[in-house]
Amino acid sequence: MEVRNRYVATRRHIEGAPTEADFEVREETARWTPDSGEVLVRNLYLSIDPYQLNRMKRSSASHLAVDGILPGQRIAAYAAGEVVASASPEYATGDVVAGVLGWEDYTLFRPSPAVLMSKVDATAGGGFPLSHHISVLGTSGMTAYGGLFEVCKPARGEKVFVSAASGSVGSLAGQFAKLAGCYVVGCAGTKAKVDLLKDKLGSDDAFNYKEEPDLKSALKRCFPEGIDIYFENVGGEMLEAALANMNLHGRVALSGVISEYTGGGRRAAPDLLEVIYKRITIRGFFAWDFLPRFAEFNAAIGEWVRQGKVQVLEDVSDGLESVASAFAALFSGQNVGKKLVKLA
Repeated sequence: MEVRNRYVATRRHIEGAPTEADFEVREETARWTPDSGEVLVRNLYLSIDPYQLNRMKRSSASHLAVDGILPGQRIAAYAAGEVVASASPEYATGDVVAGVLGWEDYTLFRPSPAVLMSKVDATAGGGFPLSHHISVLGTSGMTAYGGLFEVCKPARGEKVFVSAASGSVGSLAGQFAKLAGCYVVGCAGTKAKVDLLKDKLGSDDAFNYKEEPDLKSALKRCFPEGIDIYFENVGGEMLEAALANMNLHGRVALSGVISEYTGGGRRAAPDLLEVIYKRITIRGFFAWDFLPRFAEFNAAIGEWVRQGKVQVLEDVSDGLESVASAFAALFSGQNVGKKLVKLA
């Protein structure tokens, strides 16, 4: 079987904020044969994630965890799709899967323990919308759940601050913290997002960081008794301000530092004396750290979604051609919740 496959590639290494001009749509022929041992998937939803930018740079510490991307190469990404041909007994034509596929129309993969892929129930009666399997039940949910419950281990009544709290991970981390019985404050970059945090996502308080001339004072106002847990998605001055307001034995889950990805913002210079004397724990982590517990996490999250205790925010663009603009929009704060691209 041969299919025409369009895929998104970078034109060059990207060192600053990405633009649509940094990408192009290329075309190739994807070939599947019955004796290949491979599975051919027609992709239906693509996950658009900020960390991909670090893979696109000429040099980045992200290469310690994920492979870098060279100009012109296919871009592997979390996605969901339908099996259209299979030479593996593990998958049948018509199976719906979610896992590491790519920013492309079709993906070929060879099943193995090293390949992150699972079959999902996306039927109208039995499961969740397919998009949920790469948002709340995908890497965003795994990052938020693992970062909060495994890294920070919240106790009821603790004070939790979430930055980028209307984003794909932050919007879930804040809700999970509320379900754990914590006092939660989030920050975002527009009034509409602040209202969303308080009115729909259940935050006890929220503020627009763009309207705050002094972030340390803003956090002092929101947390007069200090911060116990900081779920970090931003970096830079936000991290410095949070550490200045942390309580003794505070915990920081370092999920992302999007303000530092493009090189345009000042990098964080935390006061290490604060860390030492307050015995603050700062732990960086990656979604794949929790892969062995993926099913366990999803069982808990899925039940919350069914019960209406977790609101799922998805920002969906249409068509492979929209991948570049969708990705660039992440770095200008245009998305709310999980950014996805739906393929026809």
